[in-house]
Amino acid sequence: MTTLKEREKAPYFEGINQDGKKITSDDFKGKKLILYFYPKDNTSGCTAEACSLNDGYSSLAGKGFEVVGVSPDSASSHAKFIAKYNLSFNLIADTDKKILETYGVWAEKKMYGRTYMGVLRTTFIIDGDGTIRKIITKVNTKDHARQILDILNH
Repeated sequence: MTTLKEREKAPYFEGINQDGKKITSDDFKGKKLILYFYPKDNTSGCTAEACSLNDGYSSLAGKGFEVVGVSPDSASSHAKFIAKYNLSFNLIADTDKKILETYGVWAEKKMYGRTYMGVLRTTFIIDGDGTIRKIITKVNTKDHARQILDILNH
């Protein structure tokens, strides 16, 4: 598993968004990016996180940031999720888990004594030059936009 660190170059990624359009890290050259990884569309924590980011989208955009979410769900699942909550940003369908593995967020998890592979909820704040400014591993799903803005304001 890859362990990325702050101040390193963010790895290249490419995937398909909710509209079946290819999105790559090259699309964000010279732009700042909030790249967040989450387990599953339409679950309580993931919905709270997406809605928080959507509510804070204009503030993040005001600081020059694009927002992109990544999960192993399909493009059609993402399209329904975006429509249901009127989300303003792209979601990448990483069904083969290549991006998740590249960013080191597809890992062994434990719940109720059971071990399984899953997504470690993680957010990467990436500067315009492609450098990872901050990695958030303790995500506050209900207030994630505020959590990010607090980091950016320090």
